[in-house]
Amino acid sequence: MEFRILTYRLAFFLSLVTLLQSCSKEVFIELDGHEDRLVIDGRIETGLPPVVILSISQDLYASTDVNALLNSFVSGATVSVSDGTQSVVLDEICANNVPPGLEEVFAAFFGVDPSELAGLDICLYSTANTAIFGEVGKSYTLTVVYDGVTYEGSTSLQPPHYFDSLYWKEDLNVLDNGLSWVTFTDPAGQRDFYFWECRRINLNADGEPLDAFFRPTFNPAFDDTFFDGLTFDFAYENPHNFNTETPFEERGFFQRGDTVVIKFSKLDEVSYQFLERKHIQMQNGGPNPFAAPINIPSNMSNGALGGFIGYSPIFDTLICQ
Repeated sequence: MEFRILTYRLAFFLSLVTLLQSCSKEVFIELDGHEDRLVIDGRIETGLPPVVILSISQDLYASTDVNALLNSFVSGATVSVSDGTQSVVLDEICANNVPPGLEEVFAAFFGVDPSELAGLDICLYSTANTAIFGEVGKSYTLTVVYDGVTYEGSTSLQPPHYFDSLYWKEDLNVLDNGLSWVTFTDPAGQRDFYFWECRRINLNADGEPLDAFFRPTFNPAFDDTFFDGLTFDFAYENPHNFNTETPFEERGFFQRGDTVVIKFSKLDEVSYQFLERKHIQMQNGGPNPFAAPINIPSNMSNGALGGFIGYSPIFDTLICQ
């Protein structure tokens, strides 16, 4: 009897496997071929010069290495920025030959320590002409002429908005660690768009600031759709210590004794839409083909990717104690 039951079970299993195999079907998906497009990563900030880097989009399935990345950057374009009154042609400046006084601007753009600039074989477009440095209340138009095609995009520098207060609150589960908190009153009756960045400036064992540049948090761009005109408190994490050198339970926190500079920028609507979707895409896996697709809008014409983004920041210092 046991042998018969075992035989029945084996027969049922083999029948099930055969049924599942018969239901399978090969599916072939044809993807559109890759088309090279100009990628424009441009920004202008209050009190700073416009900075633009150009590259050519890469095929998602092409092999990726350092040389391929370096070869994607574009040289020889004509790039200019206008504030409606005057137009300034930007200079092509290489990272290993940055004009004095612009080292921190370039380092922040590349996301590296200023001491590492000399080792980068990358050029971008900027200027030391203060006539075109960012001013609140002005609109700026970026014009790029490359390979016989003209690309244009505009942004504006909005009046910044200040915090009511800024404070650090210890996490009860991880002593001596906590988040940065802010009390904030949003202006009533208008659409407002914001962007949050931070860096720690207390010194490490080598006598250098813990963070060499400002880094955005994981959801840095937000608008006031749900809090127009309200006063409320909200918190942000430390984006600098999500690495294997930091104990897992302390990642995302600021430690007691940290001195943190908060950079809180006002954006125009187009800049917000670009940055908000860009950071969602980055969190979803970047170029991962299995991540949820997101169309990132661009304010550049003629099919260029990327954008020209304007930032109007205020700065405040938080001492974690």
